[in-house]
Amino acid sequence: MIKSLLVAARDRDRLKEILQITSRFGLGVLLSRLGLDGAESRAGAEEADAQSLPRRTRLALEALGPTFVKLGQILATRGDLLPPEWIAELEQLHSRAPTLPFEQLRPAVEEALGEPPEVAFASFDPQPLAAASMAQVHRATLQDGREVVMKIRRPDIRPRMEADLRLIAQLAAIVEAASAEARRFAPVAMMRQLAEAVLEELDFTAEGRNADRLRADFAHEPRVEVPQIHWAWSSETLLVMDYIDGVPPRDAEMLRRAGIDPGAIAALGADIMLDMVLINGRFHADPHPGNLLCLPGNRIVLLDIGMIGHVSPRRREEFIGFVQALNTGDPAQLADVLAIWSTGSDVPGSQIQAMAERLIARHSGGPLVLQVLVGDFLSLMRAEGMALPPDLLLIFKALVTVDGVLSAIEPGFNLSDAMKRSTMRIAMARLSLEHWAPILQALAWELAKVGNDAPRLLRAAIRRLEADPASTATDPANHPSTALISASRWIAGAILAGAALIAGALLLS
Repeated sequence: MIKSLLVAARDRDRLKEILQITSRFGLGVLLSRLGLDGAESRAGAEEADAQSLPRRTRLALEALGPTFVKLGQILATRGDLLPPEWIAELEQLHSRAPTLPFEQLRPAVEEALGEPPEVAFASFDPQPLAAASMAQVHRATLQDGREVVMKIRRPDIRPRMEADLRLIAQLAAIVEAASAEARRFAPVAMMRQLAEAVLEELDFTAEGRNADRLRADFAHEPRVEVPQIHWAWSSETLLVMDYIDGVPPRDAEMLRRAGIDPGAIAALGADIMLDMVLINGRFHADPHPGNLLCLPGNRIVLLDIGMIGHVSPRRREEFIGFVQALNTGDPAQLADVLAIWSTGSDVPGSQIQAMAERLIARHSGGPLVLQVLVGDFLSLMRAEGMALPPDLLLIFKALVTVDGVLSAIEPGFNLSDAMKRSTMRIAMARLSLEHWAPILQALAWELAKVGNDAPRLLRAAIRRLEADPASTATDPANHPSTALISASRWIAGAILAGAALIAGALLLS
């Protein structure tokens, strides 16, 4: 069935390459499970080697390139759908790629800069600092002496990734129609998520804007740094940012030798992550050690912000309720949150209540070990046939990742302590002028509109009273004059309240 995909001529070579790679890694059994019958003749022979199927799938995704690596990374967040051995393997996905000679990148760099790099910069290093399948990084120096890095998009990668997206979109539709097992993954919806993630990462200006937003979010916190983006030299294909030399949070002893306290870094890292999720509403979605640096003074640098997660105010409230229910041992509150998260799964309320009681029994009354809690929670969801919303899974994935990083440098680190500390910061944020100013402005605007409508409403009330005097004649409380006075008072009160709120909002602004 996979060979019968209706593809444009421009995508046929890529489809042939995909089929060759999946065949080389023996993925016939996987394709057959997804309803792609006849996809690979070796499917039956592979059953004996089914234990290595997750690993072969991961290797095939890496060989297929950045689009498929990104797909695997999205699947790695679906602990509610995939068993632990698959998640563990997909979490190892990396966008590996050989480095390119700078001369192959030079045309793209000169087009983005509008001039040769020798003219734009005081100096630049043609030897790459790092390389991945989507980009290559080189160091440079601005004319004013500041050290920067150039993140350069690989030539011709966009057409290739767009072809992959077209092919995966068709494959997702076939799989969703053919396989009941695959429909639990909602492959068409996952494909839309993949397309959004890929297209955003292809445009380096999106990463630059993400960096600017996170820097603004932590402007009040001097211990958090985000490299400055130099927009004069940045574009869709080239991102120029400050070079920062720090220590990745992989080894506690290495941090100590650099004069950095691992315990202070662990506490700060947890506070940063929780503030991003629960207060700011946007967070670094891939906080692994390669995307973090530690500096003397116990400071943290956030790097590589191509993938960012967003948390709506409603989702923040739900997540806080989830944590509070576990901390207080309240199965009813936890069941209410789980019912919201399982909307559309057709799971009876009694099963949700039973799941909440099991989670409370296993994880309440002591420190919350996040990796164990999330693993247990997703296992229960999988057993009950429930699928969590993708944005919620991204939050859990980011928190578990940062928990693993911080536990590695500070054994015994407990993220639940940081969650308790965050309660006060959440309360203070909600009492701040920054939180209330837009709310009061919106309320003042609505009341101002009521004030503008007051003459029309008053005329309408008078016309109604004049048109039907009999209905009010028998009851003094409904006498026209009484009703008119009451309406006038309400309208006048609304106008005065609106004026007061407008004045207050302007003062707050």
